[in-house]
Amino acid sequence: MKPLQNICTPSSSNRAGRKILILGLTAGALLILAVLSFCLGSSGLSPEQLWRALIQGDAGDKAYQILMYVRLPRTLGAALAGGALAVSGALLQAVLGNPLASPNVIGVNSGAGLFTMAAAAFFPGAIALGPVFAFIGALVAALAVYAIATRTGASRRTIVLAGMAVSSFLGAFTDIILTLFPETQMNRIAFMIGGFSGLNMSSLSLVGILIPIGIALAIALGYELNVLSLGEEVAGSLGLRAGIYRTVYLALAALLAGCAVSFAGLLGFVGLIVPHAARFLIGTDQRYLIPMCALAGGGFTLACDIVARTAFAPFELPVGIIMSILGGPFFVYLLFRRKGGMRI
Repeated sequence: MKPLQNICTPSSSNRAGRKILILGLTAGALLILAVLSFCLGSSGLSPEQLWRALIQGDAGDKAYQILMYVRLPRTLGAALAGGALAVSGALLQAVLGNPLASPNVIGVNSGAGLFTMAAAAFFPGAIALGPVFAFIGALVAALAVYAIATRTGASRRTIVLAGMAVSSFLGAFTDIILTLFPETQMNRIAFMIGGFSGLNMSSLSLVGILIPIGIALAIALGYELNVLSLGEEVAGSLGLRAGIYRTVYLALAALLAGCAVSFAGLLGFVGLIVPHAARFLIGTDQRYLIPMCALAGGGFTLACDIVARTAFAPFELPVGIIMSILGGPFFVYLLFRRKGGMRI
């Protein structure tokens, strides 16, 4: 691929420094939210208790048990799911050229959910491979939406309507599975809303590897995504094989969304809200936007989870409810925003 001309100026260096500073501050905020997530809950723990539990490592200590078996998997799961869904949304918005594209809006989450339910019904012994089934379902949904939008004209309205159609179609098959295999309905409500209650480290063993790999690949391909965003003709003139890269980005978006859905359920709006907020803070350069989405997505999800478990204590809300309260109005705002395309 032909490289774009890159001229280093003091102003560009200053902009890069500012973006790196924003990334550092976001990483710091994520760390603070992680500490709060460790401390807050039905059984409050002070930072001193947490530190003592980590240093002593006493398996019989109550604080150690709460930290290692409840708070750590929940905090890690929220950060992984949020980062994965946010990066997935950023990739989908860039590839499809649509500001409304996100895993839940265009049916990617529904595809992952269908295949996750199908795996639980037909292959209950392969529960550890849930992320693999979820990835396949998410990829099928993403490719279906892209194919429909390409055939009918990839306008903003077309992609959203295609996503709604695919989501409804896949949702019908999910309901069929739940009707024919009632045993898969045990955690249906929690799965459909999305949440992190009851997570354990074993359920994060595979996704804890796949999600960081997927995000790292997305960051590594940030330059090519910038070129692809210039349009297929320009990208082709620069030597970029647009079709191949578009498929790769859709696969990465499906992998990240599928992994998140496999253990967190059908969380909504993370992949819609966070990329827009990240662009406002750090700009549209995908080399900085993708890591920003990973950090901000994890922080946003952790913040929502903290609110969900503390706002009505001792009762706990599924975190998906909090996200829907925030995401619904934001989606309507985007619908009524200026007409035309989106600058990626």
